[in-house]
Amino acid sequence: MGATVIFLATIAVSLLGLYGPSGLIDRAMLRPYWLRRKHQYDRLLTSGFVHADIPHLLFNMMTFYFFAFAMERYVGTARFLLLYFSGLLFSNAGSAVKHKDDPNYATLGASGAILAVMFASIVYSPYQKILILPIPVPIPAPLFAVLYLMYSYYASKHSRGRINHDAHFAGALVGLAFVAVTDPAAYEQLAGMLGLGN
Repeated sequence: MGATVIFLATIAVSLLGLYGPSGLIDRAMLRPYWLRRKHQYDRLLTSGFVHADIPHLLFNMMTFYFFAFAMERYVGTARFLLLYFSGLLFSNAGSAVKHKDDPNYATLGASGAILAVMFASIVYSPYQKILILPIPVPIPAPLFAVLYLMYSYYASKHSRGRINHDAHFAGALVGLAFVAVTDPAAYEQLAGMLGLGN
């Protein structure tokens, strides 16, 4: 239920921001310079419900679809929501610290939260695969995750847009840390699945 609400709300708010009355995206996005100066702390959350364009929204929602619903079924709604919003908050907090003195920097998107869900999901199910058109074969989820981070690293060095590629790394770490704190036995099970146990 929680994943469904987030999924639908993110799509609806993002589309409204892109095609509805002007100003919604600007009011929702995170501007680290103004975070403390204007007490815009709500934007640590609201920025995760708007996206820069349709490809940005589609890629994030596709990734959400592949990982979030199964993750919620596995850990329950309460833990899923804690994971998702922890990923969103901590990934944005890192960007807020990094760019706190840059009045021109602004960021938006749910990528940090989604990466937290993705990496937590991979701890529980390292052998899962996803199918992304037009690639004709299923891609192992760990490989997809690594490729996603490689792209994020490249994009963070070359992008001048508002997509927060740096948040992807923070979100991935939040996902791994979340499982370590809330369910440390999962790493023992993972080691056993991969043949790394005693």
